[in-house]
Amino acid sequence: MTTNLKGVSSMKLSRDLDIAQTNAWHLAHRIRETFTDFENPFSGIVEVDETYVGGLEKNKHADKKLHAGRGTVGKAIVAGMKERDSNQITAKVIENVRQPTLHGFIQDNAVEGSEVFTDDLRSYRQMYGYNHQFVCHSTGEYVDGMAHVNGVESFWAMLKRAHKGTFHKLSHKYLNRYVKEFSDRHNIRSLDAKDQMANIASRMVGKRLTYKELVS
Repeated sequence: MTTNLKGVSSMKLSRDLDIAQTNAWHLAHRIRETFTDFENPFSGIVEVDETYVGGLEKNKHADKKLHAGRGTVGKAIVAGMKERDSNQITAKVIENVRQPTLHGFIQDNAVEGSEVFTDDLRSYRQMYGYNHQFVCHSTGEYVDGMAHVNGVESFWAMLKRAHKGTFHKLSHKYLNRYVKEFSDRHNIRSLDAKDQMANIASRMVGKRLTYKELVS
């Protein structure tokens, strides 16, 4: 879980450890409990983007379909930020892509005065206290000088490859735990494997997570 960039499924853990899948799933979430967001506010140049995670409506069973349209319907929304200089990532599940939500995410994670690069989603407009620049994805523009969100989009690509190839399904209820795992693993990927594992192990004190608490 610390060294595999696309994570490891509970089914594989159960086979490797010769334990029940439910025990492996609980074990994996206990390890995820140690993953934390990058603690220091970002500064300098930061990229901000949002993505949608979930299956297509047309592929769902009839009793799971929302019958509310196509596209992003029924998918969870994840906001992410990458600091250019440090290559650090922070990300979280958000309720919507309205202006107060996205501006709040930026204010919580980037110091005032930072250069913020986004796409042309209207919710990012009127961002006071930051030097805001955006690229017009809607017109096919993806880079404008220093302005782009390619770094954080590469993080989305890794998360979605894991969704499709490793876990196959990430429920909305537990999605934020997986997002924290992937962002924290990204932030320690430059360490040696031994140091990565030591980093995670050092955070385990006080992080008890019972099965009852996990599924409640």
